[in-house]
Amino acid sequence: MTAPDPTAVARMVDEAEIRGLQQAYADVVNRRAWTELDDLFRPDLVLDLDLGTTTIRVDGPDGVGRFIGERLEEFDFFEFVVLSSVVALAPDGDPDHATARLYMCELRHAVADGRFTIAYGVYHDVHRRVDGRWWFAQRRYTSWARTAAEPGRDLDVFAFPRPT
Repeated sequence: MTAPDPTAVARMVDEAEIRGLQQAYADVVNRRAWTELDDLFRPDLVLDLDLGTTTIRVDGPDGVGRFIGERLEEFDFFEFVVLSSVVALAPDGDPDHATARLYMCELRHAVADGRFTIAYGVYHDVHRRVDGRWWFAQRRYTSWARTAAEPGRDLDVFAFPRPT
């Protein structure tokens, strides 16, 4: 029996750690535990959002927590679900750099009108390993589809989210 390739094992560990980071983000959002974003996001993180009808830029873990928290106040039920993700380790040859594409959906119930809605989107993420652990260094979110705002339509669908 041959020993496992140490390089392959290290890549598997890196990918598992990044996927764990993605799951931890979903958990923080679902619990609305915004102060825990400091454990996931680099202090200089920038989040760019393309919501289909508007674009927004948010800086740092505190800004992201405040931004999301304010938007979730309208929901008595909210669940962020990671549908799938693709991780690319060392895309530029730097072993402490990774990128990821994370497909997600939000299940939401509004307090005001009792309406249940769903939103789908894609995050294009940049990850950095600093002091031996992986972090979100940059995020770009693009809406892909969501429950239609106007009656008579099921879903508003936007162009497939591509990295810039």
